[in-house]
Amino acid sequence: MENKQILCVGLVVLDIINVVDKYPEEDEDSRCLSQRWQRGGNASNSCTVLSLLGAPCAFMGSLAPGHVADFLVADFRRRGVDVSQVAWQSRGETPCSCCIVNNSNGSRTIVLYDTNLPDVSATDFAKVDLTRFKWIHIEGRNAAEQVKMLQRIEQHNAQQPLAQRIRVSVEVEKTREELFQLFGYGDVVFVSKDVAKYLGFGSAEEALKGLYGRVRKGATLICAWAEQGASALGPDGKLLHSDAFPPPRVVDTLGAGDTFNAAVIFSLAQGKSVQEALRFGCQVAGKKCGLQGYDGIV
Repeated sequence: MENKQILCVGLVVLDIINVVDKYPEEDEDSRCLSQRWQRGGNASNSCTVLSLLGAPCAFMGSLAPGHVADFLVADFRRRGVDVSQVAWQSRGETPCSCCIVNNSNGSRTIVLYDTNLPDVSATDFAKVDLTRFKWIHIEGRNAAEQVKMLQRIEQHNAQQPLAQRIRVSVEVEKTREELFQLFGYGDVVFVSKDVAKYLGFGSAEEALKGLYGRVRKGATLICAWAEQGASALGPDGKLLHSDAFPPPRVVDTLGAGDTFNAAVIFSLAQGKSVQEALRFGCQVAGKKCGLQGYDGIV
């Protein structure tokens, strides 16, 4: 069991990051302090953090052949992430994003060039050897297909002894109604601050109490709320909370949420309690906000 991997299913993009002194005004001609290419995307970023923390992990997502994909695959391998599950597509192109990071406060503005690249399908996922994994994390994207993937994992688990069953986490980050059906799947469900506010909740605690009825029996619902830390609600009905751990200076918040998710998953997969996992997630996410990229996170 110890040699089994954590699989993250979702998005990978090329982030082109420009660091500026301040966010440009309208019609302003300004220079950036630096520019870099960086592999991004929720599931992709979580794989980076899991690997840095020492977990054997794999990524499953869509890529289209080309120089962008070559860069992304090489970077996965540099980080020690297994990309044997990548679904290579015959149409579309790998998405990119332009990100502006404000050097004065670490905030980031993202403009995504979304392409017609198909997401991983249930047919693609049917080819995956589930016995290789101890944990599978699904980033909510094409929900109808992902429900079929999650049902396949449930069917697999039903035939396994308890110790060999795959634990499953689901991330509901985007405010798209079709994604909300994913609340009903997974041992751990991450709901974003954006989704919570979209559904009318003013705090993580309100969201957890209001949304817990949507998760399946025995699941844990987790909501991070930026500088206010993160909270969780499990089947015992007890609300748990961890304060945030802000760095001395915020440098780059890009990927902080993905970092939090990965650190929580890593901790839970190691057998830690939800309270310990929440605290660890906030600590690692806080450290990431004090770094440019991920080097030095551990």
